[in-house]
Amino acid sequence: MTHPKTNSSPINDLDRRRFIQGSSFAAFMAMLGGVRITAADGDKTLAVPKADPNYKEKPAGPPVPCGIIGMGAWGRELAATLAKLPNGPVVAVADNYASSLRRATEMAPKAVKYDDHRKLLDDKNVKAVIIATPSHEHKATVLEALQAGKHVYCEAPLAASLEDAKAIALAGKGAASKNLIFQAGLQTRANPQHHHVVKFIQAGAMGRPVFARSQYHKKTSLRRASPNPDREKALNWRLSRATSPGLVGEFGIHSLAVARWFLDAHPVSVTGFGGVLHWADGRDVPDTVQLVMEFPKGVRLFHDCTLANSFDSEYEVFNGTDAAVMIRERGAWMFKEVDSPLLGWEVYARKDEFFQETGIALVANATQLLAQGKKPAEAAADNAAPHQYSLQEFIDNINENKAPSAGYQEGYEATVMALKANEAILSGQKIEFTKESFQIG
Repeated sequence: MTHPKTNSSPINDLDRRRFIQGSSFAAFMAMLGGVRITAADGDKTLAVPKADPNYKEKPAGPPVPCGIIGMGAWGRELAATLAKLPNGPVVAVADNYASSLRRATEMAPKAVKYDDHRKLLDDKNVKAVIIATPSHEHKATVLEALQAGKHVYCEAPLAASLEDAKAIALAGKGAASKNLIFQAGLQTRANPQHHHVVKFIQAGAMGRPVFARSQYHKKTSLRRASPNPDREKALNWRLSRATSPGLVGEFGIHSLAVARWFLDAHPVSVTGFGGVLHWADGRDVPDTVQLVMEFPKGVRLFHDCTLANSFDSEYEVFNGTDAAVMIRERGAWMFKEVDSPLLGWEVYARKDEFFQETGIALVANATQLLAQGKKPAEAAADNAAPHQYSLQEFIDNINENKAPSAGYQEGYEATVMALKANEAILSGQKIEFTKESFQIG
């Protein structure tokens, strides 16, 4: 039996399985072919970023006092993330459920606590509002927050219905005339890794796009328990079709937004399938779904999402005629075809072979990392979580009065894609998109 090798050392199947189980996917991808581009590579080719001796890290802008509306599990995660930022202090939180409000003390001990979000909106100390309530409750809160003169960060999807999403997008569009920032919580749009990779794709390094694949796999029921039946129903809004945009709306929307961005086109149709295949606990929202979203020129995105199995986690892959590009965790790799054009810089990079594949690491912010004396391929693993980049961009946009990477239009388009995909899944029918599908008026 011939074993695949890395650095000329045989790896048997048992060792490989142990490695995968005990290591991060980034480390695994290094074995599969992750190329390490170090500072020493910089003087070999102009295509590899060189250290800039004049580089200085951008100083943090003035503090932007933030309020968070909705202190469930995700609201608390956002509070913890804002605490890591140098200029995003959480000065107020709001939730109409006493237990959630009490828990907020752990993440935002100095924040004023309100049992009514309208009291938070009346707080003159709050300059920006992060809305982390259930999707079907976004509309009223967003409109009230903008009316109160607050900058707004609204989690994705914008809403659980197209009507509400359009109302939010229109309000977000009008916010600019009042010098207010409206940002949708599409985390990947602020992620330096994605901004880095899109340049390769849209510059043609991948060749002509052929198809794309993405997935979200996590074994979890999403069900929350409470001794109060009404509270339990409210907590489990994701499990009811009456209030939920489905798995693709809550989780898959980020991958759909990336496909729209990377392919630089609106989809033309979507077909979907789904069912309750594991968590048969009375829910009527599928716990496992698949969809096929077609883009112009026959390019299709295949996406699947399941709460019944965790294998292979999350990723996005774009396959082209010259190369495939994978984004996973906090890394990205390019896998070239043997007949693809030579890019130049990859000649000098170290390559590891595993299962006959060779991957070239695409590292964001390489120039800045080199200037700081760091090795890009090693420093990539230290990157922040996607929503940290998104929240930091929100704060920076407020200070600089700058349009966000994910504004009302991007947020609306992603929401339309997700809600229509969910409709296709529930109906089992093909849904067509038109140019008007993505217009907000």
